[in-house]
Amino acid sequence: MSNHKKKFEAPVEKNKTYQGEINDLTHEGLGVAKIEHYPIFIEGALTGETVEFKVIKVGKSYGVGKLIKIINTSPDRVEIKDKAYAQSGTMPLQHLTYEGQLKFKKDQVENVMQKIAKLPDMPVHDVMGMENPFGYRNKAQVPVRKIKGKLETGIYRKNSHDLIPMEDFKIQDPEIDKAILTVRDIMRTYGVKPYNEKDNTGNLRHILVRRGYHTGEMMIVLVTRTPKLFPISKIVPDILEELPEVVSIVQNVNPKKTNVILGQEAILLHGEDKYHDKLLDHTFEISHRSFFQVNTSQAEVLYSKVLEFAELTGEETVIDAYSGIGTISLALAEKAKKVYGIEIIEPAVEDAKRNAELNGIENVTYHVGAAEDVMVEWSKEGRSADLVVVDPPRKGLDQQFIDAVLEMQPKKMIYVSCNPATLARDLALLIEGGYTAEKVQPVDMFPQTSHVECIALIQKQTI
Repeated sequence: MSNHKKKFEAPVEKNKTYQGEINDLTHEGLGVAKIEHYPIFIEGALTGETVEFKVIKVGKSYGVGKLIKIINTSPDRVEIKDKAYAQSGTMPLQHLTYEGQLKFKKDQVENVMQKIAKLPDMPVHDVMGMENPFGYRNKAQVPVRKIKGKLETGIYRKNSHDLIPMEDFKIQDPEIDKAILTVRDIMRTYGVKPYNEKDNTGNLRHILVRRGYHTGEMMIVLVTRTPKLFPISKIVPDILEELPEVVSIVQNVNPKKTNVILGQEAILLHGEDKYHDKLLDHTFEISHRSFFQVNTSQAEVLYSKVLEFAELTGEETVIDAYSGIGTISLALAEKAKKVYGIEIIEPAVEDAKRNAELNGIENVTYHVGAAEDVMVEWSKEGRSADLVVVDPPRKGLDQQFIDAVLEMQPKKMIYVSCNPATLARDLALLIEGGYTAEKVQPVDMFPQTSHVECIALIQKQTI
């Protein structure tokens, strides 16, 4: 008997057009149609719609379709702002009503809680959304290229480095959009050469703008290929005259042929390498490299929730792992006895110490190191904490970190996550180690996109 496996035959063919019913959305917000149980992912289609699509890719486990026509429209569909946003992928959910987006995000979180964490009864609260889900980004980094002989700013077409010129980014602070155009026009006036990626020639690579949501202070970063930027003596005064909010202009030099935006060298052109913003009444100094929450008002919603879950009385010792420039630790320090922050990036720790000083907060100490290593050291030393707060990168917590928590046995843990799937995986491990997951509160930090931030409250089981 031949043991050759039957060659996989997809029920659809590439470049052919089909009709199907959308019965689900992927976690990235793509519509899912099934033909003979074979899923096809279609960008721009919504649950409940009947659509016509052309198959553009056939894989073993799924296919990809291009939306041609919507035959039955979902009541949740809204008119898209502009085709360019779809081409660039900056607003993958712009065709879905905001209520629909919040429901989609809650479903996503419930889904991973059931499937990955195996917690079907875990209370997932409604997603905390924004009144105005546009114009929220306090930071922009836009590429500069030459198009039709002209210096242009805009956004890359998805999965490519072709620039689509764009003037209104919809999800950015409108003042930032205006500032980009002002800088672009000044650069055109003086004939500054836009970067050519293919040959690694030209000079101006990116324009970065950061603006304080509460302070209005603005920082401009000009990323260039070489340290020369001519005529700097005219460019700087022109920027300052046109944009009175600017407190800092930094030239960042990146000579490499790379996708990485910032280089190592920075030249100060005006002011200092910092601007200020506030979070829950604390003032933060932010340098051109600092990580700061992109959506200030929703970061305040998020941190207020963390404080509410923490229920601090003023007697607690708290560890804030992944403490960054101190945004969460300063909020915790107001209400706790002592806070220890852990952060791997040394300049961020310097910033955090300065921010603590700036706000007159003395009960917080910062340590440079990888969270998982420091936690192991501390648990070996027999240190204890009443509360551990974590806000890890997308990959979630290291096994070593979880082991250290289980060794240290804090009464409570608050897990802030930007990736519900790794949060669910880590919750399962903590539960196995004798903790219970009480509730999850999702927060919409990035409206019009498929990202969702979550806060989970985890308690030590009491017998």
